[in-house]
Amino acid sequence: LSVLCDAEVALIVFSAKGKLYEYATNSSMETILERYERYSFAERELVADPDSEGGWCLEYGKLKARVDALQKSHKHIMGEDLDSLSIKELQHLEQQLDVALKHIRSRKNQVMLDTISELQRKEKSLFEQNKALQKTVLEKENAMVRQAQWEQDSQSQASRPSFMLSPPLPTLHIGSNYHHTRSTETEKEGDGPHTGSSSGMPSWML
Repeated sequence: LSVLCDAEVALIVFSAKGKLYEYATNSSMETILERYERYSFAERELVADPDSEGGWCLEYGKLKARVDALQKSHKHIMGEDLDSLSIKELQHLEQQLDVALKHIRSRKNQVMLDTISELQRKEKSLFEQNKALQKTVLEKENAMVRQAQWEQDSQSQASRPSFMLSPPLPTLHIGSNYHHTRSTETEKEGDGPHTGSSSGMPSWML
């Protein structure tokens, strides 16, 4: 019927024991059911009063069918109740999972790349701050060393008297030099008269 009439066919069969068998062509069962509900109840929705009891019952049936279809699709995605699916439905479900997995992996990679970029930016900022702090500390240490050296030089110059800065004057020993000269002359003269005193001073000074 699907090939001859070029139509979408959905077949639902319940066995005597209550087991469900279903078949859908060209698309999933949920899509065909939603399309059927949309077109079969379109005319009734235009005629029926939304406030009437029949309108609410119709809306309830429509919402319940949609919820059931979504729950069934969710179970299939989670890998549950797959016994009733055909080869085509399993292939379609596999394609959906592949597409969803690609989107998830793409999003995960994008999040990881954004996180790595943010961490690299923070690392660069911290490195620059550390470099600036090291430079500041080094400048302060150099300034403290220069200040200490200047204070030490100032204290050493202030504690030293001014006369210590000039070289010492030569010392003149009059008595010893004269005594030494007279002794030498006496030894050269031999037996000349000795007029000096025991203190080594000349007679004219006595």
